[in-house]
Amino acid sequence: MTLTRRIVLTSGKGGVGKTTVTANLGAQLSRMGYRVLVCDTDIGLNNVDVVMGVEHLIVYDIVDAIEGRCRPKQALVQHTYFKNLYILSSNHSMPDRYISPQAVKLIIDALAPQFDFVLIDCPAGIEDGFHRAVSSAEEALIVTTPHMSSLRDADKVISVLQSYRLANINLVINMARGDMMMNGDILSPREICDILKIPLIGMIPEDDSIFLNDMSGENNRAFRLLASNIIEGRHKIYDVTKKYSGIFGSIRRSLKKSL
Repeated sequence: MTLTRRIVLTSGKGGVGKTTVTANLGAQLSRMGYRVLVCDTDIGLNNVDVVMGVEHLIVYDIVDAIEGRCRPKQALVQHTYFKNLYILSSNHSMPDRYISPQAVKLIIDALAPQFDFVLIDCPAGIEDGFHRAVSSAEEALIVTTPHMSSLRDADKVISVLQSYRLANINLVINMARGDMMMNGDILSPREICDILKIPLIGMIPEDDSIFLNDMSGENNRAFRLLASNIIEGRHKIYDVTKKYSGIFGSIRRSLKKSL
C-alpha cells in the first residue's frame, strides 16, 4: 500500500502565486494517474475552490467537517475535468473563528488514506493559519518570487519550518522572467538558493494566463517537470532563460524590454 505524501505549500508573503502553484501541481499529479487532495486551510479566504473553478459545487467545507455537520468525505468536491483530483474547501464566512491545528489534522488524517498526495495550501505568513496547515504536513514547498522582499519573507518561514520535523523542505521559484534573469535584472536561481539555503525543486515562468486544463505551453511543461521531480526525488529545473538565448533570444529580450 502506497503511503500518502502530505505536502504543505507555503510562502512568506501573499501575492507570490502560491495557490496557483498548488492548483496546477495538483492537476499535473492527477494527470499522471495519482489521486490528489488539495486542502485549503486559509479559513476566511477560500481561494483554492475559486482558482480551481469548483466554487459553485461547494456544499460543505472543512469547518463543517470539523464541527460535525458532515462526514469528512462529504466535504470533498471532485474536479470536473480531473477525475483523480479532489478539493477540500475552507470556510469564507468565519474569518475570526479559531480552528485548531489538531482539528484540521484529524480531518486530514481521516481523508489521507484515500489519496496518494495531499497538498495543503497554507495562508501566507507565520500566524495561526501557518501552524494549522504545517501541523498536518510531512513535507514542505516554499513558494517565492525572485525578488528580495519575497525572499526575505520566505527566509523567515524557512526558519520556523525547521522547528517542525519535516522530511523535506524544497523551494519553488514562481513568476520567473527569463529575460530579466539573462539581463541580470533579477537574481539567478543559484543566487536565490545561496540566500535561502534550501534545494530548488521547481521554476515556473511568469505567465498572465494559467489554465489547469491547458495541456500545452511553457507553464504546463514547467509544472509537469515540478511534479516529476516531486515523484522521483529529482531536482531538474525548467530553464526559463532558454528562449532568450542566442540571436533570436536577444531579439526577444529587446522586444520585451521595450514593452
